[in-house]
Amino acid sequence: MTTPATLVALLHGPDQPGLVARVSGWIFERGGNILHADQHRDMESGVFFQRVEWVPAQGSASADSAAFHAFAASLGMHARVAASAQRPRVAIFVSKFDHCFHDLVLRWRAGEFACDLVAVVSNHADLAPAAATYGLPFHVIPVTAADKPAAEARQLALLRELRVDLVIMARYMQVLSGDFLSGCGCPVINIHHSFLPAFAGGKPYHQAAARGVKLIGATAHYATAILDDGPIIQQDVARVTHRHDVEDLIRKGRDLEKSVLAQAVRWHLENRVLVYGHKTVVFD
Repeated sequence: MTTPATLVALLHGPDQPGLVARVSGWIFERGGNILHADQHRDMESGVFFQRVEWVPAQGSASADSAAFHAFAASLGMHARVAASAQRPRVAIFVSKFDHCFHDLVLRWRAGEFACDLVAVVSNHADLAPAAATYGLPFHVIPVTAADKPAAEARQLALLRELRVDLVIMARYMQVLSGDFLSGCGCPVINIHHSFLPAFAGGKPYHQAAARGVKLIGATAHYATAILDDGPIIQQDVARVTHRHDVEDLIRKGRDLEKSVLAQAVRWHLENRVLVYGHKTVVFD
């Protein structure tokens, strides 16, 4: 059976009586059929959040998408609407570590991610043969402290040329500048190999081993100008003991990094993540 094309709306704003009824009524009046709806109320701030997915009436997807923004605004709500027929264009940024890169690409080839991988971008050439095996375009843009602004300008030009909708940092071992993040025009998801906010920055497994922690973790978050401080999408942990050295932590951590990053990417592509302030609401 062919899956019908759907629209997904993420909206948030001041809570008020009747919001669920008014949203569902608007969709019904336009001939749509709701497939899934979920909502959340932040009790402290009085903010209402909702994700609603529906099949629009035949031929009305484009009109409904535009009209929903005006409807949400009339309720005092902010809204984002995405169409399942429009596959996001994704670029993966890598350095030399390959575990997250291979995991993402294999999941994509298996049909887990509703997107098009249009480029692999790296500051090293190490993963070029692997990208070629997958049939993915590979772009080497070296980055040094002296030429970082120029390198990021080349990266931004490439993202604009390819009309990229999402950047995934799959253990890309460079800090993206605030100018890059504000200029790329799309979200950037990063995987950090610690349970943030603990052990931000470099060599978190070494920091964890030095502190003798009993849990290590991985965190997928949206990148911001402040290092490892963006809104968190997904986290997971694994238990360790005094018998595990740094290499053990790195080995165990790689499994966490792969699964956490993949889940965050999947949720983002399914339009389940709503960023609010410094936090996220992730709809199931």
